[in-house]
Formats: sequence, structure tokens, C-alpha cells
Amino acid sequence: QVQLVESGGGLVQAGGSLRLSCAASGSIISINTMGWYRQAPGKQRELVAAITSGGSTNYADSVKGRFTISRDNAKKTVYLQMSSLKPEDTAVYHCNARIRDAQRMGGRYEYDYWGQGTQVTVSS
Repeated sequence: QVQLVESGGGLVQAGGSLRLSCAASGSIISINTMGWYRQAPGKQRELVAAITSGGSTNYADSVKGRFTISRDNAKKTVYLQMSSLKPEDTAVYHCNARIRDAQRMGGRYEYDYWGQGTQVTVSS
């Protein structure tokens, strides 16, 4: 069974930095795009950043120049380095990965998997 486990959230003052990590494990054949989403109270979940297996990235306009997404394919891990944090970055951050799972449909298709979420709180 595939699992995504996030770490690195917490409380930080405005202007500070945090680094999130998300490690995938289980019956993984391959991982395509990995990404980070966030959901603030009363708001819809939104894409923060994503990175393909080849290293191409895209970012939400609100985080460009402040956040950097990266991945270590050997460790099946994606990172989100967050700098110059603002109070409006406060949210639960969820890791997402598109994975071919050997125990699901014989590994023929990709499915989206989600982590449990990690809270990021930025105080003003």
C-alpha cells in the first residue's frame, strides 16, 4: 500500500522560513508529478507548486520567488522550501503524488495519492 508522509510544518513568524518534506513508500512502480497543495480555513484547496519526474516545475503566482519545490527521486521524496513567509501562507499543506502502484490494477495506471497534511502557521 502506498503512503505519503509529510513533515516540517510548524509555527513561524512572518518573514521566516520552513522546509516541508514528503516521503512516498510502499508498492511503488513509478512516480510521475509530485506537488504541494494547501487549504486555508474556509477556502478551497489550491495548488502551491508541482514538479515532474524530469524536474520541470510550476508555481502558484502567490508563491513565485519565495517557495522552491524539489525532489529526490532515489528517496521518493519531494520538498518545499518556503521563505519570506506571510500570514496569508497559513494553511494545511498536503503532499500529492501521481503513482503507479503495483498493488492497484497491476500497476498499469497512475493514481493520485495524498498525504495527511501538515499545518503551517505564520504569525504577523
